[in-house]
Amino acid sequence: MSLNKIVNAVAVFLVTFLAGGATALASGVYKADPGQVGLMEPATQVMRNIVGFHDALLWMCIIVSGFVLALMIFIFIKFNAKANPTPSTTTHHTGLEIVWTTVPIIILLFIAIPSFKLLYLEDVVPEADLTVKAIGNQWYWTYEYPDHDDLSFDAIMLSDEEAAAAGHPRLLGTDNHIVVPVNKTVRVIVTANDVIHSWAMPAFGVKIDAVPGKLNETWFKAEREGIYYGQCSELCGKDHGFMPIMVEVVSEEKYKAWLEMAKEEYAANETDNLIRVAAALPVQQ
Repeated sequence: MSLNKIVNAVAVFLVTFLAGGATALASGVYKADPGQVGLMEPATQVMRNIVGFHDALLWMCIIVSGFVLALMIFIFIKFNAKANPTPSTTTHHTGLEIVWTTVPIIILLFIAIPSFKLLYLEDVVPEADLTVKAIGNQWYWTYEYPDHDDLSFDAIMLSDEEAAAAGHPRLLGTDNHIVVPVNKTVRVIVTANDVIHSWAMPAFGVKIDAVPGKLNETWFKAEREGIYYGQCSELCGKDHGFMPIMVEVVSEEKYKAWLEMAKEEYAANETDNLIRVAAALPVQQ
């Protein structure tokens, strides 16, 4: 491979990595693309802050690594046995020790301040307009809307054929999915029924464990309408990679219309399930 090709490959890698990954498709579908290197395009303020913090740290790492590399090369050239046959007998330098102790501390302080601010932003849930409860199961998600008569439904991954017919990416589409209004603060309560799962939505900057017997909470405020995809990010068993997460962000009007439809549809499904369970029970004499 020629030097030009190597330089071009490195340039493409850095541009892709620093640009925050692939852009959203014109159809409003937000997902990781094949060959994508960088982070997913942010759809919330939290994720924008995460991307900005990541990029700043990356540049800091590049600068520090470049400085250390240049210093080592200088030392190799300046103080090798051929160029410096009579080595120095210096064993202690107070000024140098002060510099290499204080400079890293200053760098860490520059990292700590925005890091703590970002952690606070992620951790403290603001006043919510809507609450959604996500329950992890092996291997699918159950969702509840406590604010709306405990509306509840399961979200199970579509087969390859079903996903293709519905226009969803392979292994990411579900038969049912969360629907939330745009520019509204959504509080997400997360738990599990069996083992530890993890509810993760990269475009929202959200990733939180679902622990049996414990309620964790997080939040997001999606600023763009569209369909967002994520996956369980905890090794929860043999089908760990087959419990995707799908969130659709819509306008306030479409959300209200979906809510009315969902109450009827999922209530009817729940009634059918109760009838099937009752029919399967033994008759008491």
